Amino acid sequence: MYDNLMTMSIGLVPSSASAAVPGAGRLVAERLSDRLASLLAAQLEGGALRPGDRLPTEAQLAAAHGVSRTVVREAVHQLKSRGLLQSRQGSGVFVTLPEINRPLAFDPSVLESVEAVVHVVEVRRVMEGEIAALAAQRATRAQVAGLKRALTAIDAAVAQGRDGVAEDLAFHRAIGEATGNPQFSRLLGFLEQYLREGMRITRGNEARRRDFMEQVRREHRAIVDAIAAHDAAAARRRATEHILQGERRLEEGGVLHRGRTRRRAG
Repeated sequence: MYDNLMTMSIGLVPSSASAAVPGAGRLVAERLSDRLASLLAAQLEGGALRPGDRLPTEAQLAAAHGVSRTVVREAVHQLKSRGLLQSRQGSGVFVTLPEINRPLAFDPSVLESVEAVVHVVEVRRVMEGEIAALAAQRATRAQVAGLKRALTAIDAAVAQGRDGVAEDLAFHRAIGEATGNPQFSRLLGFLEQYLREGMRITRGNEARRRDFMEQVRREHRAIVDAIAAHDAAAARRRATEHILQGERRLEEGGVLHRGRTRRRAG
């Protein structure tokens, strides 16, 4: 199974706009976690795993498929966001009953280029400010502490030489959880499968410049500070600015040519 999973990887078509940033250009969304998620989903649809069945543990799945536990965690998270699996505290992860309503899905072409990924980022921009505002109104002391720990986790990942994508996504997911509305967490979880590659490109671009990295850290801290102060207006503004500044950094880094995107959109 390891060989089957490893045959699928990110494919790139170089372009002048993306040559300087690893992972930029044409994207193929078949990372190991995507491949494993598809394999597990097929097992669910084929009846190998039935509603109510307990999923093997992360360690068991990692050993069975020859991948890391991080890959397993990302794959399971994808299936949870699609409503196929659910966690039961202290018991594990279980197969859910079939959904009556058709799940939300985006056109797979949104992962085919940097510019197309930005379209999904724009969807996120519309939501992110309001999610942060609600979090500022409703976050508990424990949730604010969790947001601060999430920032520390991002810094630790960068210090260890990792891209910090999983930690960055977890930070934004924690803001959604702080709203007290589980639908936001589910929606953000769904978007992650489309945002992950875009965030890898964004963080790869930012990692090339110390000033970019420091800007991101300041923006994250400003969001958390506004939520901690229960200042909804400031949280909305800071979260929206963070998304906009991320797009600006892509342009400044030569990864994204906004003018070309606008012409195509028009």
